Amino acid sequence: MIENRLGLRIFAHIMIILAVLLVCFPIYLAIIASTQSATEVVNVPISLLPGDQMIENYKIALFGKDETVAYPAARMLWVSLVMTLIIAVGKIAISLTSAFAIVYFRFPCRMLIFWIIFITLMLPVEVRIIPTFDVVANLHMLNSYAGLTIPLIASATATFLFRQFFSTVPDELLEAARVDGAGAMRFFKDVLLPLSIPTVAALFVIQFIYGWNQYLWPLLMTTREEMFPISVGLRQMMGSGDSLVDWNIVMATVVLMLIPPMIVILAMQRWLVKGLIDSEK
Repeated sequence: MIENRLGLRIFAHIMIILAVLLVCFPIYLAIIASTQSATEVVNVPISLLPGDQMIENYKIALFGKDETVAYPAARMLWVSLVMTLIIAVGKIAISLTSAFAIVYFRFPCRMLIFWIIFITLMLPVEVRIIPTFDVVANLHMLNSYAGLTIPLIASATATFLFRQFFSTVPDELLEAARVDGAGAMRFFKDVLLPLSIPTVAALFVIQFIYGWNQYLWPLLMTTREEMFPISVGLRQMMGSGDSLVDWNIVMATVVLMLIPPMIVILAMQRWLVKGLIDSEK
């Protein structure tokens, strides 16, 4: 047991406060910069007090204004949201059914197939990006939601977690379902799926963050501005070389980009913790 000393408690609280400051200070700077004018935001040192341009900056960031913003955040947020939801829901659905088949069905090479799925953890998109891009391009899926999501939709990690969870479900539940005349899919829908809700919720949060933060694959898949997710559009807004950048609008877009994952995490925090704890049992 850790000794409950006053000095240790004070030291622990100081370290926690420092960690919070290190994480939150850049976010605070982004929020402050998003409220200032283009002139104020480039001053050195930057003011740590809010400006008076917040409503105007966020309006321009969301919808654009003439030629000021070539990449309005409203459209990019929509593309990112659709892409992320397809990836998260698709990963969970495929992983659930794959783990169900591996645990509850007896077919040749069952474990070999499972280990082949598991080995794909060593082959992320970044490793197989050239052949994957070639396949997607040949199927004419560039600048489409299918091209953005299908190559990212399978998940060996989620399949492994669901397989481990299903292995802990008592066999008596399966026998009781058979006695009641329930088929395989009814057992899956009425028994396994309700028991898996905490794990599904935890994986949804993880996969939502994974999909929302995707950058390299959407960068290759999209050449039209209307299909840019916000991670790619944000980089395009920064320009290159000596081009003039409205950093106040960029910072407003950064803050807008942070809002959806924060909402998901805060709304599902309890389920996330419960799902991760249950997965380790």
